[in-house]
Amino acid sequence: MKFTAEQIAGILEGEIVGNPNAEVSTLSKIEEGAHGSLTFLSNPKYNNFIYTTEASVTIVNKSFIPEGKIATTLIKVDDAYGAFSKILEFYNQAKNNKVGIEIPCVIAESVKYGENFYLGSFSYIAENVIIGKNVKIHPNCFIDNNVIIGDDTTIYAGVKIHSETQIGKYCNIYAGTVIGADGFGFAPNSDGTFSKIPQIGNVIIEDNVDIGACTTIDRATMGSTIIRKGVKLDNQIQIAHNVEIGENTVIAAQTGVAGTTKIGKNCMIGGQVGIAGHLTIGNNVRIQAQSGVGKNIKDNEILQGSPAFGYSDYNKSYVHFKNLPKIVSEIQELKKIIK
Repeated sequence: MKFTAEQIAGILEGEIVGNPNAEVSTLSKIEEGAHGSLTFLSNPKYNNFIYTTEASVTIVNKSFIPEGKIATTLIKVDDAYGAFSKILEFYNQAKNNKVGIEIPCVIAESVKYGENFYLGSFSYIAENVIIGKNVKIHPNCFIDNNVIIGDDTTIYAGVKIHSETQIGKYCNIYAGTVIGADGFGFAPNSDGTFSKIPQIGNVIIEDNVDIGACTTIDRATMGSTIIRKGVKLDNQIQIAHNVEIGENTVIAAQTGVAGTTKIGKNCMIGGQVGIAGHLTIGNNVRIQAQSGVGKNIKDNEILQGSPAFGYSDYNKSYVHFKNLPKIVSEIQELKKIIK
């Protein structure tokens, strides 16, 4: 796909300085810009590259004034970074705007789907699935019985969505993710063995949720595991049965949340955090990477460590942690002097 500077300026409501007919067909970083590419400049640290880039078109802030000769066509906007993000989204939508059902695929006769549906090859859709408008399901996906998928949702290659799962509108579910597999429920027997507890609940994912590659979200034992609207989950996260994650909470990679824990709204949870089961974590909580949480957390707390405690207290304590051998030696010397 090719776009002219004039077309891009129209999308961004920007001002062109240079050739309005300059064409681009790809995107690039400014320091790696090649002929036919579109790039942007928002950070003054990269200003020097504007004079050497070979990119055909560059998005810049309106405040930018060249201090030397430039070859690239400029599009001036209020916020270059935000404008480039908008172009990235536009480009991604255009690139992924596939329609139709590829062969081979298996689709049950009871399946209902809306207009502009795309289904990639080697995918399987089971009985009584309901799929909204503009849904894109990429190759090698499995959609089990009674699943509901809302409008404008994209499901990438190799995703497995188990029965009764409900997915909202404008969601993105990335490759290899598994949603609705059985929760980890086993009852111990007197002889030391374990009996499986049937997992008869489901998973509910609300609107505007992004779920990274190879993340797993287990179905509830009873009731629902719930991911509220606006949640963003990174790659390789484990969400256990009956967990609820509040609106607009963000969780980084390799975090694990044990069963029945409830996480509030607008939380930010770092990578490799472990959260025990049956806890309540408040709204606006910040948990630093590699922390271990084993107790309830109130609103607005900032935590670090394992077990996690107050972020400010952790930083003060860490000064002493790394000096413990020296401190112990000094204490022993003081003991000798006192004796």
